[in-house]
Amino acid sequence: MADEKTDWLEREKYLSLESYKRTGEAVRTPLWFALGDGVVYVYSLANAGKVKRIRNNPRVRIAPCTVRGRITGEWIEAEARIVTGDEDKLGHDLLRKKYGWQKRLGDFFSGLRKRERAVIAIRVK
Repeated sequence: MADEKTDWLEREKYLSLESYKRTGEAVRTPLWFALGDGVVYVYSLANAGKVKRIRNNPRVRIAPCTVRGRITGEWIEAEARIVTGDEDKLGHDLLRKKYGWQKRLGDFFSGLRKRERAVIAIRVK
């Protein structure tokens, strides 16, 4: 995955995920992400809008951004899918490794509230 288009993934902390409503309207969300074998992993609450949008349309775009979502680089076309089982576990493990105590704290509170989460795997085209 390391090329001029995607080399920023190795050094950034946040990416903006652009997914699309049924009307075609784009919705951007800043997210944590982690890399594993050429796949970008992010996670969200399972009932979040981005998860619903990706189930309806796997076409997405990603770009580096700040924590508040200000885009700091070029958009890249990609395809996303909701993963389960071992790949879901891998996504969470990679995110825990990258974000450490912050991710573990989020996991703890999600567990207390019994919030279902979804891992999204993104492949750059």
